[in-house]
Amino acid sequence: MNDGLFKKEWLTEVQEAQSRAYTPYSNFNVGALLITEDDEYIYGANIENAAYPASICAERSALVSAYSNNKRKFKAIVVVTDAPGPASPCGECRQVMKELCHDEMPVYLTSKSGEVIKRTVDDLLPLGFSGKDMD
Repeated sequence: MNDGLFKKEWLTEVQEAQSRAYTPYSNFNVGALLITEDDEYIYGANIENAAYPASICAERSALVSAYSNNKRKFKAIVVVTDAPGPASPCGECRQVMKELCHDEMPVYLTSKSGEVIKRTVDDLLPLGFSGKDMD
């Protein structure tokens, strides 16, 4: 991936995030690396719970951590899963990204082999509705 923004080190960092996953039920580890506008890295990992609705995805984990620490402006998010190729975030994560990130923010979907696909928040949830629409 050479779009002028993506950094190769993000692949290593997102795999570090993935290593922090807690997945005793699905054994499907997901990592998210959220990059703030000032290049701070915020890690997210999927954390499962026996009561499945209490589980949280890696993307939302990173965003919740960022907001909890008063970080509100983001440059990009990178996601890696255990799937053979890049996998897209679930619907809940897409909706949360739509709410908390700008529409043109890059979302880099990666695989452990290093394959990278670039999309934007708007690409992942076209015609999405958020609080921005209520202004």
